[in-house]
Amino acid sequence: MQNTGAPQDPKDAGKKPPFPGQSQDRPGIEAEMRPRPDYGESSYKGLGRLKDRVALITGGDSGIGRAVALAFAREGAHVAISYLSEHQDAEETARAVKEAGREVITLPGDLADESHCRKIVEEAARKFGRIDVLVNNAAEQGKAVERFEEIDAARVERTFRVNILAMFHLVRHALPHMREGSSIINVASIQAYQPSPNILDYASTKGAIVTFSKGLAQDLIKRGIRVNTVAPGPVWTPLIQQSFEEEKVSTFGKDSPMQRPAQPAELAPAFVFLASNEASYINGEVLGVTGGKPLG
Repeated sequence: MQNTGAPQDPKDAGKKPPFPGQSQDRPGIEAEMRPRPDYGESSYKGLGRLKDRVALITGGDSGIGRAVALAFAREGAHVAISYLSEHQDAEETARAVKEAGREVITLPGDLADESHCRKIVEEAARKFGRIDVLVNNAAEQGKAVERFEEIDAARVERTFRVNILAMFHLVRHALPHMREGSSIINVASIQAYQPSPNILDYASTKGAIVTFSKGLAQDLIKRGIRVNTVAPGPVWTPLIQQSFEEEKVSTFGKDSPMQRPAQPAELAPAFVFLASNEASYINGEVLGVTGGKPLG
C-alpha cells in the first residue's frame, strides 16, 4: 500500500479487531471475508519498475498473492496466477491485472502434485515466452489443534508437499525459462522464528523455506538470479478464516505491536522491491514485514 500526502500513524492504517465472528471450510474464500482484505486496488500506484517482465505467482488468487499480482501489474509486469480451486477469487485478481493493462493467465490445480508444478511453469512460459520473477507464495495451513497428536501423518505430508516440496519442483522447472536478472521470492513467515504449537506442521515448513532460500541464493547468483524471502507477520487473508475458530479470528492481530493484522496491500511493496533492479545487491535475505514482531 502506498500513501501520499501527510504521514499517518501506522497503527491506524488498517482495520483493527474485533472482527465479526467468521470461519470457513478450506480453502478459504476472500470474497466471503468481513471486512474484505485491502489488496491495494484504490491505493497502489505503479512506477514502471517491472515493465514488461513476466511473473509467476503461486497462491495468486487472494490474500498476499492477489496484492502482489496487482502491484506487479501496475508496475508493468504480465502475470501468471496459480491457485488451487478458488475460481471466484482468481477471477477478481485477473480482472485487477487486466484493468492495469497487463496480460494475465490463471492456472488452477494442486501444487502437491509435482506434475502440476511442471505444468503451470510450462504454461506460463508458453504464454509469455519466459519467467522473470517466480513468487512462491502458496501455502497449506490446517486447522489449529489443541493437542500435538491431532496433527496426523496425512496432514504433515500434505503441508510439506504444498509449502516446501513444491518450491523445489517449481524452481527446478522454472530455471530453464529464467535468465540473468531474474529473481525468486519465497514466502516464509514469522512462524519460522516464533512457531505456534497448534499449527506446528505449517511453522516447520516456514523454517525450511528460510533455509532453502538462503542455500538456493548462494547457488543461483552464479547464474545472475537472486533469491530472497519475505516473512510476514499476522496478515488478514483467507488462511486465517480456514485455520482458526471464530473467537480467534475475531481478535486476530490484536497481540501485534500494531494492535492489528497487516492488510495484503502492506506486503506488496516488499515484493516489488525485491523483484526490481533497486534490489540488485540483495540476495539470500529475509525481509520481515511483521509490524514489529522480531524475527529471531
